[in-house]
Amino acid sequence: MNTHTLAVGQPGLLARLKQRSAQDALFALLVASAATYAFWRYGASMDGYEKGILLGSVPALIALGWAWGALRGLSIGVGAATLLAINLYGRATDQYGADLAQAEQVFLLKYFLSSQSAILWMGVLFFIGTVMYWIGLFVGQDDNTAQKLGSRFTWAGVAMALIGTLVRWYESHQIGPDIGHIPVSNLYEVFVLFCWLTAGFYLYYEQHYRTRALGAFVMLVVSAAVGFLLWYTVERGAQEIQPLVPALQSWWMKLHVPANFIGYGTFALAAMVAFAYLIQRSATETRWWKLAPLGLLGVVLCFEPIVFRTAKLSPSLNYWIVYAGISVLIVGGILAARRRIAARLPAPEVLDDLMYKSIAVGFAFFTIATILGAFWAAEAWGGYWSWDPKETWALIVWLNYAAWLHMRLMKGLRGSLSAWWALSGLVVTTFAFLGVNMFLSGLHSYGEV
Repeated sequence: MNTHTLAVGQPGLLARLKQRSAQDALFALLVASAATYAFWRYGASMDGYEKGILLGSVPALIALGWAWGALRGLSIGVGAATLLAINLYGRATDQYGADLAQAEQVFLLKYFLSSQSAILWMGVLFFIGTVMYWIGLFVGQDDNTAQKLGSRFTWAGVAMALIGTLVRWYESHQIGPDIGHIPVSNLYEVFVLFCWLTAGFYLYYEQHYRTRALGAFVMLVVSAAVGFLLWYTVERGAQEIQPLVPALQSWWMKLHVPANFIGYGTFALAAMVAFAYLIQRSATETRWWKLAPLGLLGVVLCFEPIVFRTAKLSPSLNYWIVYAGISVLIVGGILAARRRIAARLPAPEVLDDLMYKSIAVGFAFFTIATILGAFWAAEAWGGYWSWDPKETWALIVWLNYAAWLHMRLMKGLRGSLSAWWALSGLVVTTFAFLGVNMFLSGLHSYGEV
């Protein structure tokens, strides 16, 4: 019998924010000191908006660290590693600043702390974390050693992703004048953002609900994104830092893109929780035609990367065939072992609640991102809305989840229909995220695959 319950005695966010300790005060002092150092060291390179974002990030990070203690250690560790990398780079200089050739000459930079090394470690750690979560799901008891290792590897992957992102930001400023920018400007950078945001939100819910059983499902979509990122790195050389195109030279990008990908990440998380919910509901189902829709949707998601145009696919066709084949085997294995998996999952009420909270958070940030995107469009192209393909599909995503939330809050939508809708939403979201870049051209063509 499954014993997981909602909330499981965890205090609410506001209650935790009211709790103060010497550690809280020390963490706040460290964050404020780090921001002061950043302002002193790099303030001359910031415009007014960037200075405002820096100042606003201080109370935000302090509040998050107070509300979720695990973020304090993560923040301190990531900050220390980033400063070490910057110091190692700074030991040799060229006409623009730090000599980035140090990334191939200094041991720690070459194998751990350069942006590319850290991001590669992110991928390795997320893959290992996914495997450990699945091993733990089949071991038998909840919260076993394998699941704990899966959680720790995932935390380590998030840390390496953040280190890689921050170091890449620093590296971009050392290439030449007016090249430095926050690394959320192209498909490579936003895939890294998607990976750590999705994993980070999952880790919060993992602690909140006190169950690691869902890590096996959620980390599948993160690992799939890492698989795409590896191909994109090898095939396109996407890890190279490029100057921003004129449309991206705006402070709106610094707000719009992260808010957008909080939406994408939580929508993906909700879809994988929905998949787990449907697996649980189908645990005793033996009629193949009842299972066929779930398997078919899984296959559609697995083969989605193969719908590249021939010219883009042909150089790496074998990679995508293997990618899709492994994905199909995973979906088939999950369906075949659904009874055993279902016995390890949290109660349906927990899955339903997590699905709802993920979509609610994602919808809020996606709405903010859409509004910010309209202001950005007005500044860059002279109009708030132009029915560009990316804008149109963003609207479709927004309407999809707006309808889902409306049906839940107004009509009491629950159960399998709710889960099917959330899982199908991943197809819509993926097309808005990637499909538009692959098949459609428009004002957002700078994100083309």
